[in-house]
Formats: sequence, structure tokens, C-alpha cells
Amino acid sequence: MSFELSADHEVFRKVVRDFAESEVAPHVAAWDREHYFPVELIPKMGELGLFGLVVPEEYGGAGADFTSLCVAIEELGRVDQSIGITLSAGVGLGINPILSFGSDEQKQCWLPDLVAGRALAGFGLTEPEAGSDAGATRTKAELVDGQWVVNGSKAFITNSGSSITSVVTVTARTGTVDGKPEISAILIPSGTPGFEVQPPYDKLGWRISDTHGLVFDDCRVPEANLVGQRGTGFKQFLAILDDGRIAISALAVGLAQACLDESLRYAKERHTFGKPIGARQAIAFAISDLAVAVEAARTLTYKAAWLKDAGRSAKEVKHAAAIAKLFSSEAAVSATRVATQVFGGYGFMEEYPVARFYRDAKILEIGEGTSEVQRMVIARALGLPVE
Repeated sequence: MSFELSADHEVFRKVVRDFAESEVAPHVAAWDREHYFPVELIPKMGELGLFGLVVPEEYGGAGADFTSLCVAIEELGRVDQSIGITLSAGVGLGINPILSFGSDEQKQCWLPDLVAGRALAGFGLTEPEAGSDAGATRTKAELVDGQWVVNGSKAFITNSGSSITSVVTVTARTGTVDGKPEISAILIPSGTPGFEVQPPYDKLGWRISDTHGLVFDDCRVPEANLVGQRGTGFKQFLAILDDGRIAISALAVGLAQACLDESLRYAKERHTFGKPIGARQAIAFAISDLAVAVEAARTLTYKAAWLKDAGRSAKEVKHAAAIAKLFSSEAAVSATRVATQVFGGYGFMEEYPVARFYRDAKILEIGEGTSEVQRMVIARALGLPVE
């Protein structure tokens, strides 16, 4: 049993860390303050191969394992969560639906630009009245004369409205089967008549990421834009979310690690009563507990990634993903609280990164399935008849 990443993974970690510290770190404070999505950074991430890590070489990718993607997300997230989620969503929610369920024609059409960082894609699942209860989707798509006519709206969709967003995969009700909604996934290219991207949200955290509401008003796309088989959309997005939860767990690990790094640095530099505050037992113990949480979160995350890479059953991966996401996201939220406390009054000032970390953390317990949903998934895996 090994608890270490491979030498190749560690070399790759350094490459991504160097990129994050040189291309991201110097700018994040200004980007965050201005709510600016740095679209110019996306091609650079593409050149580094980040968007194509898990994509086969025939589509321009590296054909690497899922663990490599988690390493990249963790390292970007250690510097800035918004950039980390841009990669996580760009691959997990943008590329993955097309790669996993799309036709050869759809893959050839969309993947090369997405892999290269010349374009981004979104995944339209959440709606104003359908969040955790994704099966309550109200967006409808009716097949008329060889075209899907889409009507409805989506909320909180990442990478959906940037100047380089090329397509959004949208879940919609395409009928009923045995009295239950039939949900399918449909590709809707940016700029399609009837597809309106709403203004960006004014968010508490993740201010640098691109997030919009979407509206579809008699939006027409070809029948061939159906992703996979009709009526399989619900099954598809459940599989996509399982992978996404591991990725969010890696993002949370990056944030917790950043909090540990900043707390250690400050505890050694800041002096009170003639001694560094790290010499005070209260501070030392708080940072020690934070180090334990980081190690536990990282271990759970990479165990889940390993299970996926090893081809373990979907049921086993789902269970591990839920555990990792639940623990890591809650650990990250706690880590930001600890780091802010270590910094004292300075932790409340936006000039220090822990203030941004504090704002960014909470969404980790909500996106890709709330903590309550993760507990429900875990409970069901344990055989409990939870509703």
C-alpha cells in the first residue's frame, strides 16, 4: 500500500505550481477586486496541457490519468480558487460530457479547441427551482422538424458566458416515461438565436470565475446535438457529478493547504509579548489541527482519484467521491476560519489572502452537491433507507 504520488505526478505538480505562482499569484488580488475573468489566461493553461490531461491524444489531449487532473486543480486552487474551478469545470463539466457521452462527430467538432484552451464549455444543469433535486428540471426540449426547440432557464453555470465560451451542454425534459420526466442532454452553441446569457453574478467568493444564468426562448438546435441516447441525461449527469466531486475535493485540499502555508508563515513572523505567536500553545495547536485536516483531506481525495483510475466500480467511486468531497470541503471552510483567526485583525483585511480564502471557501460545501447530499449518498451506500 502506497500513500505517495508517483515521481511523474510530483514533477507535474512542480510544473503547475510554478505556473500558478508566476502567472496567477501576482494578479489575483486585482482580478478578485475587479471581478475580472482573465480570459487571456485560458490559452496559457491550454498550452500547459491542463485542459487536455484526461483527453485521448487523438483529440489533442495527453491521455493522462484522473489523478493528474486532481494534482493540477489542487495546485491552482492553492493560489486561487476561481482559477482552480475554471479548470475543474472546464474539464469536468465542459469537456467530460462530450468526451464520455458524445458522438465521434461531436468530439471532433468541440474537443480540439476546448483541449487547447482556445474555447471553454459549460454544463447547464442547475435551475432556479432545481438544485439538489436535479430531477425537477423544468427546461424543456421538443423535437420539431428535425430540431430541438429548447425553452427554460439555468442558474449558476460556470464558464458559460465568457468571450471564448463555445458551447453549453444543457439538460432538458424531452418527454415522459412511465409518468416520470425523460431528461436528455443537448449541446447548444454560443450565439444560437434564443440563447441568452445573463449578466455575471455579483458573488461573495469565486469572483474571478465566469458564472452566469442562462435563458432559452424557442432556442433551436439540430437533432444531432443530442448527447448520447435520448432519456439518458439523468444518468449522464450523475456520473459527471461523481467525477466532479473528486475534483472539488482536490480544490478544497488546495485551499486548506494555502491556509496552512499562510498560517505557518504568519505565526513565525508575528510577535507578541516578545515571542512569535507560533510559540503560543493556542496558535500552535490550532495550526497542528489544521495540518492534520490537510493530510486527511488529501488522502481521501487521492484515494478516490486512484479508485477511478484503477477502474473500480461506479458504486465504489461514488461512495469514495462523496466521502472525499464532504470531508475536504468542510475541512477547507474550517481551515479558512482558523487562518483568519491566526491573522487576527489583519485576517479581516482584503489586502491579505486569507480574507479571499474565507470568502471563497463556503461554496465548496454547496457546489457539485451540497454537504447534505453527500451525507445522503454515503448513508445510502451504508445501506440506510434515507430518503
